[in-house]
Amino acid sequence: MQRKDIKVEDTWDLTKYFKSKAEYEKLYKETLKLLDELVTYKGRICESADSLYNFLELNDKISLNVELLYVYSYLYHYSDTTDSEGKIYRDKADKLDDVITEKTSFIDSELLSTPYETIKKYIKDNKKLEKYAFYLEKSFRYQKHVLSEAEERIISLANIALGTPDNVFSALDNADSKFGKVIVDGKEEELNHSNYIKFMNNKDRDTRKKVFEKYYEFFVNHKNTIAEMYKGQIKEDLFTSKVRKFNSPLEMSLYSDNIDVSVYKNLIKTLHDNMDPMYEYMKVRKEFLGLDELHMYDIYVDMVTGSTRTFTFDEARDVVLEAVKPLGEKYVDDLTKAFENRWIDRYPNDGKRSGAYQWGSYGVDPYVSLNFEGTEDSVSTLAHELGHAMHSYYSDNKQDHVYAQYPIFLAEIASTVNEVLVNEYLINNAKDDNEKLLYLTSFLDKFRATVYRQTMFAEFEMLAHDMEQNGEALTEESLSEVYYNLNKLYYGDDVVSDDLIRYEWSRIPHFYTPFYVYKYATGFCAALAIASDILNKVPGAQERYLEFLSSGGSKYPLDTLKNCNVDMTTSEPITKGIAMFNEKLNQVKEILKKVK
Repeated sequence: MQRKDIKVEDTWDLTKYFKSKAEYEKLYKETLKLLDELVTYKGRICESADSLYNFLELNDKISLNVELLYVYSYLYHYSDTTDSEGKIYRDKADKLDDVITEKTSFIDSELLSTPYETIKKYIKDNKKLEKYAFYLEKSFRYQKHVLSEAEERIISLANIALGTPDNVFSALDNADSKFGKVIVDGKEEELNHSNYIKFMNNKDRDTRKKVFEKYYEFFVNHKNTIAEMYKGQIKEDLFTSKVRKFNSPLEMSLYSDNIDVSVYKNLIKTLHDNMDPMYEYMKVRKEFLGLDELHMYDIYVDMVTGSTRTFTFDEARDVVLEAVKPLGEKYVDDLTKAFENRWIDRYPNDGKRSGAYQWGSYGVDPYVSLNFEGTEDSVSTLAHELGHAMHSYYSDNKQDHVYAQYPIFLAEIASTVNEVLVNEYLINNAKDDNEKLLYLTSFLDKFRATVYRQTMFAEFEMLAHDMEQNGEALTEESLSEVYYNLNKLYYGDDVVSDDLIRYEWSRIPHFYTPFYVYKYATGFCAALAIASDILNKVPGAQERYLEFLSSGGSKYPLDTLKNCNVDMTTSEPITKGIAMFNEKLNQVKEILKKVK
């Protein structure tokens, strides 16, 4: 459908940002003027408590304006990427971002050249500065990692070139990746990233095998080029960490969240100690499919027979609202606003950005973009994105702008809690064992993909960076061998690690954002621990969770989670999640006994 043909009530209402182009332009110009005013603070940010406070207030005001302009511009653009006006808004937002980055490059080096003791005295002398106490504490943690203004400018300029591996991979992966045609269900189809996983779920095994081989043919043909790109990314990570005086890129990546590398390594170790549930699931999958050998192209196909349930959008809404009732009446009432006040852009249209996401700005309702298709996964996706939306909604309403944004480490928790509640509701209300099997295996597959697989990715990143740091050769062969051995370890003997899977590392775009993927695994485990307490009606669990949703970035993420009785410095949340995985796996095995 064309964008203009979508019903207005099925789209998001972006007039909550700006009612006209004139309003947008007015704020844009005001922000540039405020930026000129901010630059006048150069050399005097910390000359007094009042000067520091006034600077921080102005900086926060600019940040909020930019957020409004940038998010609106991209939401407008993503609604229909072919629309010329949307492209103009996007480009204006990007230019504003570039101007601000250039003009504010002096801030960190100047601010952090001041002794922290002076800053703490300012806070004591000027009560208004207490608002920024935690913000300043986080900033001054970087004091030993920030260089002089001249050096910072050089690094800022160098970053333009240093981003080349990511940019080149993105161009190859998105614009230049041509996988050719495959025959699926008697039709010739153009293979691409979007339909690859869909085809991996095809019931015909020969089709899955041919699609798998065709897809990886591209990465085999470009293996040396991609290896050099990833090697460049690793060298960039090492360069930046050395310049910033960190012991490793891993330490640098975790530093902003005040997370020790032991948390990262504990995740990997705990999964190593608990591989048996994953191996057992692969064994069950192999037996269900009636295969002598379970290959990598067999692990995505649904373990259900016959047709599966479909949902209208209104039915999906009702499922979500019923499922989240354990979170309390207030949560349900607040979530209902998403449907009544046009937070959600529901359906696909030509030019609309693919996939689903939630985005928004402080002071404006959170927005959710879907491409709703009526499947069980569509319902789960709706719940997931609304979890993000409620996290933003509650944090925005409780926190000042400076603390409203929650860190990425916490970002997937609220979304996953909602998914778990919906999954549990669907399991308990399934009409028959086949439908129940769909929901149970949906949970198992998400756990496999989010906890086991993302941890495998995280371990690969760590080992690859260690190789470069230890002076070992980084080649296509060495990277592929490391990945291949990890794949065998994480999937076990009941899965044939096909030779082509050794090249899977070369198709993962997240590797160009170093040490990011582990947050999916930790977030999923933390969410399962929280959801388990809520479903089991542990005293205070509901209240603690709503407080978590309202915390934004007002504390370090590990401290925020500890308030929910989740301690990610230990193995307990991870093993708690694995216990839930085992429980669902046992239910699957009981259903399969009946089938036999």
